[in-house]
Amino acid sequence: MLRSVTQTLSKPISSARVATLARASGLALAPMCGRTNPSRMVIGSTLPDRDHEHDGFGGTRNVSAASVRGASIEGMAVAAGAPSAAGQLLREWRQRRKLSQFDVASRSAVSARHLSFIENGRAKPSREMVLHLAQRLEIPLRERNRLLLAAGYAPGYSEHSLGDSDLAAVREALDRLLKAHEPFPALVIDRHWNIVAHNRGVEFIVQGVAPHLLSPSPNALRIALHPEGLAPRIANFEEWSAHLMGRLRREIEVAPDAELTALLEELAAYPGVDAGGGELPEVESIMLMHSLRLDDDELTLFTTVTTFGTARDITLAELTIESFFPADEETAAALRSGVGELEPETTAPLSLVVAADSGDA
Repeated sequence: MLRSVTQTLSKPISSARVATLARASGLALAPMCGRTNPSRMVIGSTLPDRDHEHDGFGGTRNVSAASVRGASIEGMAVAAGAPSAAGQLLREWRQRRKLSQFDVASRSAVSARHLSFIENGRAKPSREMVLHLAQRLEIPLRERNRLLLAAGYAPGYSEHSLGDSDLAAVREALDRLLKAHEPFPALVIDRHWNIVAHNRGVEFIVQGVAPHLLSPSPNALRIALHPEGLAPRIANFEEWSAHLMGRLRREIEVAPDAELTALLEELAAYPGVDAGGGELPEVESIMLMHSLRLDDDELTLFTTVTTFGTARDITLAELTIESFFPADEETAAALRSGVGELEPETTAPLSLVVAADSGDA
């Protein structure tokens, strides 16, 4: 009977005749819309074993007769299979960005329907599509590699050590930036706030900090907020700690990381730290100042954050240069005097810091 239905449908036939044959064989029809068009109706059991649709980026969308029984080839949604690892990751990142499928589709030149197929595992995205969506979702390079692996492709972004010869020019540039900023403090931190390099301005500021906070892997947030670090010297500690904790929390929201989450919990337990969630203080100046008592001087500083804008290497993409500037002439004079008394050898150049770190590893 099924063969006779299929043979009959290959010729022009009325809607009533199609319905009669379908009822006789126990099959369900999937019309394109409310008005039945016999030539475009699909009987589930007569779908081909596998149909392929291209995604425009070299990938395909697979439609299986076994899994989409009774579905229309055009226009109608079909039952989704198990989501792929890549599809699940894309959905997580989309939801993390608080975007709908339509939002992502509209900014990616991809249909919302195809994006849905990718997320639920009915479509296999091409490598180009994975990278295209990752860029639109502003996924960090490290996580883009993970997404590529989940989709069955090789990682696309390198991850060099700062000690590698390929990054010699970068080390030289960072050395130049740090030294040019003296006598004012500047430091380079990685994605976990570990200090990769610093100048003599930082060396001057951290005098008196407990040795266990300065080695073997000094962490900028621990040094700033620990009771044996700079915390007792910070005049506006509550406000400054709320600022730092807010930054850390936003970084975790943008790119969840287990080590950062553990660091956040650790810092929140330090005495006096404002973990956030309270009322925002009244804004009385153009920016938040860092007020630091150092011997008989009170330093007032503001900070800027610099990143590599065109990084294609994971290490470079995750580096941040934090530079502190004096907010008044008294602070500038105190830093010039204090840093000028330090021996140049007290701060190792970036190349030596990296070499020592590589040796420990």
